[in-house]
Amino acid sequence: MRRISRGAVLTVVLALLAGVAGGWLGSGRFLPARHTQSLHEMVHHELKLTAAQDRQLDALEQDFAVRRRAREAELRAANAQLAAAIQARHEYSPEVEAAVERFHAAMGALQLETVQHVLAMRKVLTPEQAAKFDRRVSEALTNETP
Repeated sequence: MRRISRGAVLTVVLALLAGVAGGWLGSGRFLPARHTQSLHEMVHHELKLTAAQDRQLDALEQDFAVRRRAREAELRAANAQLAAAIQARHEYSPEVEAAVERFHAAMGALQLETVQHVLAMRKVLTPEQAAKFDRRVSEALTNETP
């Protein structure tokens, strides 16, 4: 197996940190705060839900919140595993690779569960509500806001 030097690993880690810092700064930290309405806020405030729809959506949201927290805990655990693996050997080791794979698997599972949750929410809506919902989902996924 080809060994990667400590300098290469350090470069990758520093590039990752620089990217995170750039993203954080570029995300509007120096601009006035502007609240973008979440999908859930839009559903509950703009779609004029019936009481039955509201109850169904609340149940879906509570169930998803539990699953989301579990997936987020797995992401944090994978990051901790990655940090420990990098600290232990300062090279791209099998342990680093395993931690990266664990993180990717958890991230993929969270994304899948999120998409399934969004589609389950849509099933509760009327066709008119679903059309507005679909536009908002599309905007969220493409960062295109009117």
